[in-house]
Amino acid sequence: MEFTTLFGTKKKEPTVLEKIRQAVTQTKENFTERIQDLVEGKKEIDGDLLEELEAVMIGADIGVGTTTEILNSIRDQVSRQILRDPGQLRTVLKEELRKILNVNYTPPREVAEGNPFVILMVGVNGVGKTTTIGKLANRFKTSGKKVMLCASDTFRAAAVEQLEIWAGRTDSPIVKQKAGADPSAVLFDALQSAKARKIDYVIVDTAGRLHTKHNLMAELEKMTRIAAREVPGAPHEVLLVLDATTGQNGLTQAREFAKSAGVTGLVLTKLDGTAKGGVVTAIARDLKIPIRFVGVGEKMDDLVEFSPEDFVESLFAA
Repeated sequence: MEFTTLFGTKKKEPTVLEKIRQAVTQTKENFTERIQDLVEGKKEIDGDLLEELEAVMIGADIGVGTTTEILNSIRDQVSRQILRDPGQLRTVLKEELRKILNVNYTPPREVAEGNPFVILMVGVNGVGKTTTIGKLANRFKTSGKKVMLCASDTFRAAAVEQLEIWAGRTDSPIVKQKAGADPSAVLFDALQSAKARKIDYVIVDTAGRLHTKHNLMAELEKMTRIAAREVPGAPHEVLLVLDATTGQNGLTQAREFAKSAGVTGLVLTKLDGTAKGGVVTAIARDLKIPIRFVGVGEKMDDLVEFSPEDFVESLFAA
């Protein structure tokens, strides 16, 4: 797609693949380019080389478990003399990462005709959850769908105001109540309104709860029950928003939410702001939960569907 710049010339908008490539630039420098430097001039794959490779992988936040699994596979191929040339390590790593990322995909639940697709957005404060909701609403609106926002984060004073801003930007109706209201009651109102207005998507903001606050997790479970009672199969997605810059700490959060909140998909924000994008692989291997979207910038359309192929190709692109 092209658009007119301030000076009247035409400039081509970046494709999704181009956005991904730009977003993983820091990770690529910290990972694949260091691997290239590592194997440069080496004649054989020995213990020292694999030890250095391990350090690079852990430094890119691929995680100890994932790194060990990949290195065991490499050692096995070396011992069977399938793999001999250090120059082939990039290709082998590329294939190993692709296998890990591809195994987790599951499609979203189907929606009964005439009902909205209900998405609960969960995650701790500061990960970019509200911004992600706005970008997600924009994606759906751009494809011609009717979207409603539900302000069920009633604990944080600014949460409703921030969501209202995004509702305005995306021209989406918002359902809210006063501060401190029962989040499940807000959700109930939103679902009733959405059904009456033939809304396609209801995106529900929830409190930026810490995974140690069990009462808030119990509240999230209550919201899930309300959703299921009002709309068959709802919530159709429970998307956990994680900040890519938090690395392995984000994985700890994800484990707790996955246990308590019935997470069906992940959104990884700020991929463009980290050199440790390898955490994508650690999360995929550890949780077996599909990554649905990644944030690759600050613009409204900088939330893209996650493609394992695009991610891996971008990391290893020449």
